Amino acid sequence: MMSLNDKKKIARGLAWASAIFSLIVSVMLIANFIQLKSIDPLESPALKALVEQLHQNPNDEVLKENIRALDLLIRKAYFTSQWQIRTGSWMLILGVLILVLALQWQKALRNDLDELDSIEKNPFLDKKIARNGVIYAGVGMFLLALLSGFFSNNLLDRYDSVAQVQTNVNSSVELIVAQPIDETSVVVADSVVENIKTDENSVETVSEELTQAAQSEKVELKQEVDIAPKPTASKLPGKEEIRKNVPFFRGPDGDGITYQKGFTKAFDGASGTNILWSVKVPKHGYSSPVLWNDKLFLTGADNAARMIYCFDKNSGKLLWEATADNIPGSPAKMPKVTEDTGLAASTAATNGNFVFAIFATGDVVALDFSGKRVWSKNLGVPDNHYGHSSSLIVYKDKLLIQYDTNKGGKLIALSTADGSPKWETTRNVKISWASPVLVNTGSRDEVILTADPLVAGYDPETGKELWSVDCMMGEVGPSIAYSNGLVYAANEYATLAAIKPGSTPEIIWEEQEYLPEAASPLATNGLLVVATSYGVLACYDAKTGEKCWEYEAAAGFYSSPVYADGNLYAIDMSGNMYVAKMAKEFSLVSESNLGEKAFSTPIFSNGKMYLRGVEKLYCIGAN
Repeated sequence: MMSLNDKKKIARGLAWASAIFSLIVSVMLIANFIQLKSIDPLESPALKALVEQLHQNPNDEVLKENIRALDLLIRKAYFTSQWQIRTGSWMLILGVLILVLALQWQKALRNDLDELDSIEKNPFLDKKIARNGVIYAGVGMFLLALLSGFFSNNLLDRYDSVAQVQTNVNSSVELIVAQPIDETSVVVADSVVENIKTDENSVETVSEELTQAAQSEKVELKQEVDIAPKPTASKLPGKEEIRKNVPFFRGPDGDGITYQKGFTKAFDGASGTNILWSVKVPKHGYSSPVLWNDKLFLTGADNAARMIYCFDKNSGKLLWEATADNIPGSPAKMPKVTEDTGLAASTAATNGNFVFAIFATGDVVALDFSGKRVWSKNLGVPDNHYGHSSSLIVYKDKLLIQYDTNKGGKLIALSTADGSPKWETTRNVKISWASPVLVNTGSRDEVILTADPLVAGYDPETGKELWSVDCMMGEVGPSIAYSNGLVYAANEYATLAAIKPGSTPEIIWEEQEYLPEAASPLATNGLLVVATSYGVLACYDAKTGEKCWEYEAAAGFYSSPVYADGNLYAIDMSGNMYVAKMAKEFSLVSESNLGEKAFSTPIFSNGKMYLRGVEKLYCIGAN
């Protein structure tokens, strides 16, 4: 049995250990706060030098890329620092709590005789005053550290609007036009330039000239701006018909799985090998293509207009384009977005009758297959510091929209026929850039969403929450994967979790070695693949979480990996496409290069792959 002296030693040891631990964490939090307040990333000498060079050479593409890369590093470092602050604050609270409990325990173990002996041994020391002084100093340090963590303000709030890329259709050269912030400053190249003086009138003149040039080239395109007749009830497509097409982001089920076969595994953008056609997309965007029968839909946007394009999938001919304009509630001034997200990051959706699109303005548009507008509405400009990027998905007669912003989260269902509200569910989550995924668990249909802190399933008919698991954190970009009754959710600086959904959901396994920033995980054939922004493809056993293999690519991944005809297809940001066997042992089938950067996710149909690069839309198949 433990003696009283042994208990006192343990209590004293716990108190000293927790006190030292709390002191170290406090000092680190205060130092981190001072560093964040004293070092302004926008005043980086390297960044300012690059900005000055860009001002002198506005068409230097290499220089623009260097500025964007430096900005990305600054933002990543900032979010890492914020994570450290949050973690450190919780560690400090835990340390102080243990300290208080240890002191209380030590006090409970001390009897009155001990106090008298102590006083006799130290006649000239008022221990109560000394103890109180230490306590007050410790509490002061603790509060100062917590306040330091709280007031470590978001430096990215000072990143104003992104420079919008406006493309002259007569040239392949992009002109970055600075948008005025106030009378004396503008932002150029990924929101990181703040000290270049620009004449507002000259900026508007350039923008007008670009718009006029673009209009002069639109000779044979159908510009249908009239409203389509009121739609009649249409037959809903069945599962088999949906899987013959690609109506959503990441394929017919929104999970990265393609059910057709016979696709080309190698191509070369430079020589044109197996490139059946390529066309320049008029306006910039990171959205991926969707397809129904012979029509392929894509979105693009800039400050001048938000566009929906319809291409012939066999020839690449632009059949029509439609503008998302004259929408009540739509903002007159474009929201602030970053160049790596933009105004058209969300992928459209189609139900075989209409095509639906959403933009960073909060505008939602439904068009028929001739390009005539069926309905439109504005959901309110999303408070999103990068730009809204959650893609759309359709369930029966409902258009489902994940609308998680800095002001709160929502899952919205609109009527596909007329845009009227079907239901709306408030979500207790932070901002997210992920997209909803529809799954059938064997007993019911669910739409599953991921954000900080929840991965949750909802009834797509009513919007009722069916289950949720608290396991995510940070700025969640990847959507979920689903296979064999398990949901897979992941995010950088958080975790990769395999979740068993249901009335009592549980996490089956977790892994933190390789985590994606933007690319969604892929689950099929008993395997799970993740693609990281730092260029690693990693494959796990979907049931156990055991790592099967890893492969280091030439660049990072924003595009989500997809499965087609027994193979994994993944394209990195530099345009390298990797095709590997979807198996427990890594086997690289082919490696190809598109000839330009790529951030969108490819789709597959009738033996052909369709892929959006930064500039062009490609059809890839056997020549």
